[in-house]
Amino acid sequence: MSSKPIRRILTGAIFFAIVCCVAIAGYMREGWTFGDSVYMVVITIFGVGYGEVKPIETPTLRALTIAVIVFGYGAAIYTVGGFIQLLIDGELQSLLRSRKVSQGIANLSGHTILCGFGRMGSIVAEEFHQRQCPFVIIDGSETRVAEAQADGMLAMVGNATDEDTLREAGIERAKSIATMLPDDAANAFICLTARDLNRSLDIISRGESRSAEKRLRRCGADHVVMAAAIGAKRATQLLLRPTAASVLEAGSSSQDINEELTSIGLQLDELKIEAGSPSAGKPIGDIEFRGNRGFLIVAVRRAGGETTMNPSGETVLGEGDSVIVVGHQNDLAELCFSHTFKRQQMTYRGAKY
Repeated sequence: MSSKPIRRILTGAIFFAIVCCVAIAGYMREGWTFGDSVYMVVITIFGVGYGEVKPIETPTLRALTIAVIVFGYGAAIYTVGGFIQLLIDGELQSLLRSRKVSQGIANLSGHTILCGFGRMGSIVAEEFHQRQCPFVIIDGSETRVAEAQADGMLAMVGNATDEDTLREAGIERAKSIATMLPDDAANAFICLTARDLNRSLDIISRGESRSAEKRLRRCGADHVVMAAAIGAKRATQLLLRPTAASVLEAGSSSQDINEELTSIGLQLDELKIEAGSPSAGKPIGDIEFRGNRGFLIVAVRRAGGETTMNPSGETVLGEGDSVIVVGHQNDLAELCFSHTFKRQQMTYRGAKY
């Protein structure tokens, strides 16, 4: 909230009080009682129209009354103007923010819709914001939306289970949607609505219970994130393999986990098979480059979204598929060059490489 209108209100109120006090003292000096003086000042400033308490006959009283009218009206108008400015500024700023968000969403394409700006949603939003990935937040709390907007994020107040709200967020043009609400029923309803509005949408949903995972997938979720299960697995890793876990933790908390991989001569990358690539239609065994150090294809993600972990050498690749590769940098560069793969940015535990 701007301090300028507040300062104007305080200044006007103080000046108005001074005018009243001086006027009352002036009338009392002319022999009027305190009650008559207060009454005269009030009906003069606010223009009630009642007759004077006593005749205004002397030049001093007339000059005093004129001064009360001029300065009293001026102070009152100045103070009321501050209130009006305060209201207009607030409404104007709200209107400008709303217009800016609407224009920003209208310009988005291939973006992510993040439903919920709570504990999990805020972490996801911060990662997206740092990496300058296009996204928009939907949350029912005006306070949380204001916090997101103050951090420079596109955020709107609304109910993510509402079809009109999702349309306003540009779901027809969106690439993915993440439902981070702590309510499984609400997440399931969002999945149903989102899948109905955009069949090609990649849907990631938060789940609170194991029984909810199957329901969420039946409702259209491509991936279900079980926060409690992830935390439990992380604790188990620290208990059973503390050294390995600490290496990964050190990498994720430092500038880049790729430094840890580089230190042992490895790199993790994602390579996409472009249209017309000579690798399309061939099995993995025919394209693996076997140099002095080599590489390993650990997973294949089909163009339709299905992922195969640890694929066999007979797995045939198609256009639009992506392969997840672990190997040495020189080998990956030669693989990418020789088979016209498209290298994509990878993100692991909050780090890009």
